[in-house]
This record gives sequence, structure tokens and C-alpha cells, in this order.
Amino acid sequence: MLILALDSSASPASAALWEDGRILSEFYMNTKQAHSQTLMPMVEAVLRLSGKTLDDVDRIAVSAGPGSFTGVRIGVACVKGMAMARNIPCAGVSTLRAMAENARGMEGVVCAVMDARCGQVYNAMFRVSGDTIERLCADRALPIAELSTECAPHGERLLLVGDGAELCYKTFSAFGARLLPPMQRFQRAAGVALAAETAETVTPDALMPIYLRLPQAERELKKKNAHAKEKSGS
Repeated sequence: MLILALDSSASPASAALWEDGRILSEFYMNTKQAHSQTLMPMVEAVLRLSGKTLDDVDRIAVSAGPGSFTGVRIGVACVKGMAMARNIPCAGVSTLRAMAENARGMEGVVCAVMDARCGQVYNAMFRVSGDTIERLCADRALPIAELSTECAPHGERLLLVGDGAELCYKTFSAFGARLLPPMQRFQRAAGVALAAETAETVTPDALMPIYLRLPQAERELKKKNAHAKEKSGS
């Protein structure tokens, strides 16, 4: 099975082509360029350099969230656009689940964590043992202090991955948590492809972003409306 995978859920962006257990090509960038500028050129590059076209692709996968609201929307929109014309099945993969693939082959408990701002992180926990990855909880948004209390019993078996890993490590290192090196820490399209091998697929029109919180603009509007309602009631 030939899988085209994309990730644009945070600052880095990447595209990968995966076929029958091996990466044919992968393009990764972590610059200040917008994903709207870089993502499709990367897709074009991994296909062209592998001697493939979209007509060869059996499945298109994307990190559908959580993550940057803009980045997730760009990734999902790109996949829907490519898949719809050819009716290619799509797989929306949890960004946190894709990051757990970075620890495949290790032993321990993966704490996949992304900075959600406002003192919170997006998180999911996984137990890894060789080629087995077992999800321990659903994707969620929670305060760092609460996550620290939950993770402390795992001690040095805890493996930190994600763009929020270094932020958590400042506290979690006290109980022995390990920070994976940069080349294994951040989400990338190869992990999305691996997770998508066994994921359920949907039609392009049914592919949707995964948000654990409302976008900031909606949160501010909700707060403003609540304040106005409270004021008018008094």
C-alpha cells in the first residue's frame, strides 16, 4: 500500500511517501515560512523524486489535530483537495498518536505533548514495547501541573516527545523523565504514515480537523458574550 502523509500541525511541516514498510521519500522543514507556502511543494517533491504520481497513491493521511488551528486546517484542506478529484481514501490521524511512532522500538511510557498555551498542553499517553504501541488515554488538553502529577509514578520510564516536551522537561526531569533528542522529538509525516497503516479511512468530504479546544477567536467571543449577558442581567 502506498501512503502519502502530511503533517503541518505545529511549526515544522513535512510530507512523506510510505510503501510496504519503508519510507520512499520524506521532506521536512522547520523554518519561518508559512505552511501554505511549503506543504504542497514538499508533496510534489516526494512524489516526483520517488517516481510516483497521485494516481499511484492508495491512501492520503494527515495529522488532523490537535495542534495549531491554522496548521491543522491547512493540512486537512490540502489532503481534501488532492483526494477529492481522484476519490482517494483519507485517514485523519491524531497528531499525538503519530508522535508516539518516534519511540517505536523503545521500552517505556510515551508522553506526547504539545504546547497549547495558557498554561495547558495537548497530551496523550502510550505504552511502547518494541513494535507495540498501546494507547493509555484519549487525546486531551490539561494543565502542565496536573500532567506532572499523573506522570511522576512512571519515573525514568517516561519518554517525552512533541513541541511541548522541553517545556515539560523542566519539571518532569525531577522524577527522571527522559527527553527524546530533536530528531525523534517532533512530529513528522513518516509517523503519520505509520499510524495511518491501521487507521480507519473516510471519504475526502468526511475528513475533518480534530480540535480539543475552541479556536482563540471563538473563546474570546464566548467570553465577551458571557460578560455582556452578565452585565445586562445586573
